[in-house]
Amino acid sequence: MTGRDRILQFWRQTAKPMLTLVLVITALRSAVADWNDVPSGSMKPTIVEGDRVFVNKLAYDLKVPYTTWHLAQWSDPKRGDIVVFYSPADEKRLVKRVVGLPGDRIELVNDELLVNGQPARYDPLPIDVVDAIPASEQAQHVFAAEQIGATAPHPVMTTPALNARRFFGPQTVPQGHYFMMGDNRDNSFDSRYYGAVSRDRIVGQATTVVLSFNRDRYYAPRWQRFFSKLK
Repeated sequence: MTGRDRILQFWRQTAKPMLTLVLVITALRSAVADWNDVPSGSMKPTIVEGDRVFVNKLAYDLKVPYTTWHLAQWSDPKRGDIVVFYSPADEKRLVKRVVGLPGDRIELVNDELLVNGQPARYDPLPIDVVDAIPASEQAQHVFAAEQIGATAPHPVMTTPALNARRFFGPQTVPQGHYFMMGDNRDNSFDSRYYGAVSRDRIVGQATTVVLSFNRDRYYAPRWQRFFSKLK
């Protein structure tokens, strides 16, 4: 067998099948489903550092793999959805919650959210959600279940000791844009700083914590968070 024959055989039997598999997997991750590591605490207590969340990229539309071009669209993000998008500030992929839809008037008054002039409702947060934060840190924060209009309540927390942006707006969300905020209201780089996010920047919906590892404890698994649904 000549050198050329050996190269062709290697291509047909090994390299080509491996390349095809890689292309299929990366195309699926690009257009269908993916995961997102969460390195920061901007979505605590809903998502904590070390969580890996599942991203449904077919939640709203179908895109050409490796691009943000839309082939088809069947839905739009809803208020309360947790979405992954490219930041208008630096193009990093972020995970935040949709609090404002196109045309909404958003205002924040001393960390309390108003949408179209209607204040959100704040109720006590169940202790099992609070316990996502280490017990040694809980006293630093104020926890609540925030309900915006008729949407389902979701967890939020504030940190009175931080120098944070607790007042914002009122500002109307432009058409084709969405107002994003982190559930960790006093420690989140979100639409209060870089503005509403255009629809074409949204990658998909984060729906589930698939895996979670505690970085402060040598990456010990947080078994109770595995495959937990995001709310």
